[in-house]
Amino acid sequence: MRQIAPVMNPKIMVLNGPNLNLLGVRQPHIYGYETLADIEKRLHARSRSFGLAIDMRQSNHEGELVAILDALLACEFPVIELHLSNPHKREEFRHRSFVTLAAKGVIAGFGAHGYELALDAMAQLIERPRIPAKRAKSANGAKAKGVAKK
Repeated sequence: MRQIAPVMNPKIMVLNGPNLNLLGVRQPHIYGYETLADIEKRLHARSRSFGLAIDMRQSNHEGELVAILDALLACEFPVIELHLSNPHKREEFRHRSFVTLAAKGVIAGFGAHGYELALDAMAQLIERPRIPAKRAKSANGAKAKGVAKK
């Protein structure tokens, strides 16, 4: 019997910058109460509805993230910049971003929900339609209309 190789889902890399490992603890009035682990769990679940995989990473080293700009500019993959808060409503030093130079778009000010907005936008950019939820079956085995699992 011939074995079929598993189909690989396209992978979306999510790079999280300095101090995001402190989400839920550090300045929750600005960044919210969800942890990075909470966001990652939700993002993995949502990515499956697009047939995508998520590779989520976090670094507290600014220089490492700034060095990524050269790589982002050299690659042909779409980039979306995400800010939990709106940096333009905050201190002046937050108004400048290196990633913006490589980004197709920027999402800011929507808190943790911004991750889902960014995933939806990325799926559209790489033309990955959302996979419809399967219709739930009723007790007698007939398909129920308008019922979908989340």
